[in-house]
Amino acid sequence: MLRKGSEMQKKDKEVLLDLDYEGSIKSYGSLQNGSFSAPKSFLDASGDMVDRDSIQIQSKDDINLQMGNFFRDGRTKIDFVLVWETSSQESRQEKERTTNEEGEASTNVELNRPEPKKTRPVQWREKFARNLESAGLLTEKEETTNESRTIHFLKLNVPWEVMVFYAEELSFRAPLQAQPYLDFNYSAHLLRRLCIPNIMLEPVPNRPLDYYTCAFRKSKMENFLGSHDRENFFTNTQRHRVAYEILTRTVYGKRKNAQVGVDRLLNEGVYTAAFPLHEGYYKLPTYGVHPEELNRRQILYQYWARWRNWHKYQPLDHIREYFGEKIAFYFAWLGFYTTWLLPAALVGTLVFVSGLISMNTDTAAKEICNSGGTYLMCPLCNTCKAWNMSDICTMAKIGYLFDHAGTVFFSIFMSFWAISFLEYWKRKMVTLAHHWDCMEFHEEEERPRPEFAAMATMMEPNPVTGVKEPYFPKRTQLSRMLTGSMVIIIMLCVVMIFLVTVVMCRGIITVMMFHTRNHLLQIEAGTIANILSSIVNLCLILLMGRIYTALAEQLTKWEMHRTQTQYENAFIFKVFIFQFVNFYSSPFYVAFFKGRFVGYPNNYGTLFGMRNEDCGPGGCLIELAQQLFIIMVGKQFINNVQEFVIPKVRVWLQKRGVYKVIGAKETVEIHRWEEDYQLVKSEGLFEEYLEMVLQFGFITIFVAACPLAPLFALLNNWVEIRLDAHKFVCEYQRPVAERAQNIGVWLNILEILSHMSVTANAFLIAFTADFLPRLLYKYKFDNELHGYMNFTLAYAPLNYTDYPLCRYKDFRDNNGKYTLFYWELLAIRLGFIIAFEHVVFFVLRAIEWVIPDVPESLEVKIKRERYLAKQALAENHEVLFQGVTAATLGTSGPGQPQILAM
Repeated sequence: MLRKGSEMQKKDKEVLLDLDYEGSIKSYGSLQNGSFSAPKSFLDASGDMVDRDSIQIQSKDDINLQMGNFFRDGRTKIDFVLVWETSSQESRQEKERTTNEEGEASTNVELNRPEPKKTRPVQWREKFARNLESAGLLTEKEETTNESRTIHFLKLNVPWEVMVFYAEELSFRAPLQAQPYLDFNYSAHLLRRLCIPNIMLEPVPNRPLDYYTCAFRKSKMENFLGSHDRENFFTNTQRHRVAYEILTRTVYGKRKNAQVGVDRLLNEGVYTAAFPLHEGYYKLPTYGVHPEELNRRQILYQYWARWRNWHKYQPLDHIREYFGEKIAFYFAWLGFYTTWLLPAALVGTLVFVSGLISMNTDTAAKEICNSGGTYLMCPLCNTCKAWNMSDICTMAKIGYLFDHAGTVFFSIFMSFWAISFLEYWKRKMVTLAHHWDCMEFHEEEERPRPEFAAMATMMEPNPVTGVKEPYFPKRTQLSRMLTGSMVIIIMLCVVMIFLVTVVMCRGIITVMMFHTRNHLLQIEAGTIANILSSIVNLCLILLMGRIYTALAEQLTKWEMHRTQTQYENAFIFKVFIFQFVNFYSSPFYVAFFKGRFVGYPNNYGTLFGMRNEDCGPGGCLIELAQQLFIIMVGKQFINNVQEFVIPKVRVWLQKRGVYKVIGAKETVEIHRWEEDYQLVKSEGLFEEYLEMVLQFGFITIFVAACPLAPLFALLNNWVEIRLDAHKFVCEYQRPVAERAQNIGVWLNILEILSHMSVTANAFLIAFTADFLPRLLYKYKFDNELHGYMNFTLAYAPLNYTDYPLCRYKDFRDNNGKYTLFYWELLAIRLGFIIAFEHVVFFVLRAIEWVIPDVPESLEVKIKRERYLAKQALAENHEVLFQGVTAATLGTSGPGQPQILAM
């Protein structure tokens, strides 16, 4: 959204219709009822508040000088910086060639001698710079050099006339009228109504003002607020977008060869970096400073990126103002998701605690522990010995923690939670989209990707613009996509091979434990094997994930997708499909397949000569809980360590290389562009979204096995927000602000996962948990479950001579046939799945009907904004109407009625 400068804020606020929203405005500490109210305290370098009387405030010119975001004249803003490196010898030769170019050119003409040939990168850079100047940009060059290397910086500025032209072409929004802040924070509103202190609320200075806006029109310039303040009418992020737009359109070689745009120059190595500048240092100065005088980067660091803010609301408006809507939507979604994890974590913890309290009251566990040698169990492997049921007393009690009535309730709760979360997020998303003026945003006609332009074999007219662009035959692209799909299938088969390998590894470890003479190892053989195999599985998952992501990137490039959006969607689809199978295949196996194909004595099922796995003593849910804990929590821990360490190492390596040229930090003044060049390029949001979406799948699809999963996710997300915020504010070069209406294709993936979670939880409760068998036994035999354990154990067939009359867990008769109870239970299980899914999806439709995507208060604001836009963009209807009236009066004859202007 367009905004005006700080000098115009007081004047513009005088046009407010109503500013009686004192609480909301005061909460940001700067404005109340249209006037500035200076706080009584200030921030020192450590972020602590000190009295304002002891502080000397800097002038605006001093702050601008320290920020270093200007040309040498101190007035012209730097909107973008291009960087390239050369050897010092090449730099001297280039300077000499430039200095003598005119004289040598005339001499070469007189002597008929060819000019010295420049290298291709030099030619492209020079032509690119000339074309940028022809496009209207102002340029200024800086150099930093030592004996061996020179770093060149080309600073770019977009003048007013160019900004006005592109603002209309790119459909920027312009402010018509300031308005009170709408309270989008429902939790703060609820706590305020309940008179509960809100520790999450913290005043953040310089909150961006909110406006009624409309599409920018040059012809209606006088109708927009602050339009006469040319220096501050456009925001810095808008200036960056226009500069980047020009950079991506500018030709550097031959247009017919698609030699266009800075992105391709970066890929070719002609430039080493291209970025907009951060707005000064992120650390507070050593002297005290007024909070209102902090630059935007310092505000984000002080009130968002620091670890002490882990329990505070995120300043989303500030994030959007500094980084753009696309990044702001990611942090808005992550914060919203983390907030919704609070009730899920609370309920899950209560369910787990209730299981702990009632663990010793479980009748089935008591029967196991008190059975002694009553139940002689059949051997678990071909070379193992029989064992007593009472040996697994401890595991039976622990298994109750993950398989009791509370976990069933929690599964149902999380199914409703998942679909409700997405419905309320859609509502929040629409509210933010309108608040950030991107509700009616549509992607412009995208240009071809630089890689596509470089590798395309043909040139064809664009059907929309008519301009010739690189073209790749659709038939060839389709064949490549089919080939890529086959590669994906092959990689998925590799994942399944690894899964079978892990299963066999678990079986081998179990047999090895049984053959030891240690009684404890024999009892806990299944648990030890499951934990060790889960750790091995996690390592294979992470390894395969890295390999496939690199492979998917190359496959997606090879498929020759024309636009960046098509490329990103194809890449996201490939990686998510693979990572879904990669991460969830093992939990799916344990939850739905393990123990289903075991068979019975004398008729055991086998795989590669090994007996099929059966569930451990505590049941399959406890094994699933172990896998979830190791895979989900282990992955989160490793990712957080990587996110904390890797950016710092990369920044250190980058600074080390730059310091060799610019000198020691303590002795040389470092300019803003040099400081930002030492940072690393932003890697985008793909990995961040992927990590959170996979986590969402873990806590919704398999939550029946681990009620504490939402708690672990909540703790991880508190860390994740600060890590990501610190990276973007302190360690990444400032990315170009991108507009967006939502979180893109990730919303569709989340909806698929939420619907899958309903089905998965229904099957977990019906087939994996012991809830329905116990319920049916209560109904048919004993309400207190007395004798239930004996009822679930079948006798070995009479022809089994190794251990006659040994027991195994199944509903079979002495001949190995299923009993009537089994078929009754199967019917109940299938009926439960159908009823569960229908109830949940019916409630989902009811929620969609009851909760509109657009809140009523927002509808009023939209109507008001459309009315103001209509008034601002309409032609001068009064003058037009008067002209029509005068013409009518002039042509009307005697006795004819005259039209009067009302």
